[in-house]
Formats: sequence, C-alpha cells, structure tokens
Amino acid sequence: MLFDSSLRRDLARSFGATLVVILTIVITMFLIRTLGQAAGGAVSPQDVALLLGFVTLENLPTMLSLSLFIAVVTTLTRMYRDSEMVIWFASGVGLLRFLRPVMRLSWPMLLAVAVMALFVWPWGNRQVEDLKDRYQRRSDVSRVAPGQFQTSADGRRTFFIDRETGEGTQARNVFVLDRDVGVETVTSARSGHLELKGDDRYVILERGTRTDINLATLEKKIAHFDVYRALAGERVTSNEDNLPDKARSTLQLMSTPTPRHMGELVWRAGLAVAGINLVLLGVGLSAGNPRRGGSWNLMFALLAFVVYYNLLNLTQAWVGSGRFRFGPTFVVVHGGTFLVAITLIWWRERGTAWSLRRRRPAA
Repeated sequence: MLFDSSLRRDLARSFGATLVVILTIVITMFLIRTLGQAAGGAVSPQDVALLLGFVTLENLPTMLSLSLFIAVVTTLTRMYRDSEMVIWFASGVGLLRFLRPVMRLSWPMLLAVAVMALFVWPWGNRQVEDLKDRYQRRSDVSRVAPGQFQTSADGRRTFFIDRETGEGTQARNVFVLDRDVGVETVTSARSGHLELKGDDRYVILERGTRTDINLATLEKKIAHFDVYRALAGERVTSNEDNLPDKARSTLQLMSTPTPRHMGELVWRAGLAVAGINLVLLGVGLSAGNPRRGGSWNLMFALLAFVVYYNLLNLTQAWVGSGRFRFGPTFVVVHGGTFLVAITLIWWRERGTAWSLRRRRPAA
C-alpha cells in the first residue's frame, strides 16, 4: 500500500540520518574520555581504539532507541506541519493506523536493542574490565617509557629510564623513588633489566647507589652496589567475585537474585522494553497544529525521553537498594508508560475524529 511504503521510507531515511549524527557525537565524546583515561594511566594507550569500540557497542542500545524515537517524532511532525496528516485523516486513515507501518519498520531495531541490552551489554563491560584489569596488573617496570616519569599501580614507586637498547631488554640510567611509611628510598643505576624466576618477575639493577632517608629524623643511609635485585611483579589472577554487576551475564544475575543483581537486571530488561514504549510515545507526542508555529511537541518529546530514562536509572537504584521488588517496579514504570502512550494515541485519535466531524458540512 502507498501509505505504508511511503511512511516506512520516510522513517527509514530519518532513522539513518539521526543514528549517524548521534553515533558521531557519542563516539567523539567517548574518544575524548578514553584519551583522558589513557593519559592518566587508567588504560593502555594501545587499547584506546579497542576500548572505544567496546564502549560504543555497550551504548548502542540506547542510541538505537533514541534514534528510533527521534525518527518517529520528526517524521510525523513534518507530516502534521505539511498538512499530510490532514489528508490522511480526511481519507479515513486514523492515527492508530500509523502504528502498523511504524512497528513494521521498528521491530528489527527493537529486537536488536533487547538482545544487546541483555547479552552484548554485559559482554562489552566484561571486555573493558579485563583490559583495564590487565593493564593495572602489569609489572611496574613495564609501565616505564624512556624519558618519562611513571608511577606504579599502588602509587608508592616512581620510575624513570633514560633509554632502552634496540631489543628493549636493557635499560640505561635507571631511577627509582620508593616511598614507604616514614622512609623514602632513592635508587639509581647505570643499567637494568628484567629477569623471570618461576612466576615472579625481578628487576636487576647494575652499578648503582641506594639512599634511604628517614623522614622523621632526616637520617640518610647510602649504599653502593654492583648488582641489586628487586621484585617487580608477580603473577596475579583475576578474581571473578570482584567483577562489577554490569559485567556479569544475565544468566549469572538471574541465578543469584541478590538486590544488586536484580537492580542491574531490571535496568537491562527496562532498556529492552523502553524502545517499544518510546515508539508509541513518539506517535502520540508528534501531533501538532500546522497553523501554530513553534516546536512544542518536539520539546515535550525530548522531556518525555529524559524523564523516562531517568526513571530507568531510578528503578535500578530502588531495586538494587532493596527498597522495592523487581516485578512491581518493572510493571509500574514500564506498564504505566505503556498505558500513558496508548491513552495519548487514543486521545489524539478521538480529537482528530471529532474535529473532522465538526468541520464536515451538513447535508
């Protein structure tokens, strides 16, 4: 039918353009944040592109839902402004009739949002946590770049090397500042290298000086050495229990229904259902009078989106803190939004039908 095909074509064009704009803005924001984390030593500079991909994939469900919502609102608003809706209403096509082509276009994206919210979101968070954990657990010596001061993971040691050999196994002019309770140790050496012994990693310093300073009495002890061995790092395995809730799979959350797990689960399930409610809200909020200027309906639509997604975060906090249960909270928030959207469409439908009957000339 011409009505269905033309509406789906307009919605598809608007959705594609909106998604590209939102994706560009979000990727730019995440790139700036990731570069800041890399500069601060939280993540590896070599993993910036990989982290950016994972973070974008995590937030893709929200971007898809927002793009679909904006596409519905802007497309139908344009049809109201250009008086196309009046023509369709006069032809006997009511606002409820618009739901079928809108949902036919939306259901693949809504299905993708549900799958990504329930399965891709925890997987992406797990990969990000693994990358950050692997970077933080690396050896202190492996953090050092020639010509740069670098602080260890625990903040106790500061390293500096002048240069490395071509193979990267030998360092020249090594400086190490170690701070402990009441004691500060300064170690300098002509050269140094790493040595593995079992599961432990040692740094071997050659031809250097070690100075111990008592911070209370300022007493100094100076020692010269030909070879100095220090533990640089040891093999540490990740602990599954230390994973944040957002990095746990949906099946793990369901198998251990603690309040915190249920809070994360209600957020994921709510994100999957929110796309449907947003599409319905978009159909109802897009109505407008072409004789009146302004874009009040777009402002109300944006306000509705902000309020709805803030409710998603509130439900996570409420259920996670144990104040409310999963089922009633989910039904009240998302079921109530669904009823509001259907009521709004029904009210717009009745208002349009009444207006057309009032304007119809008497026989």
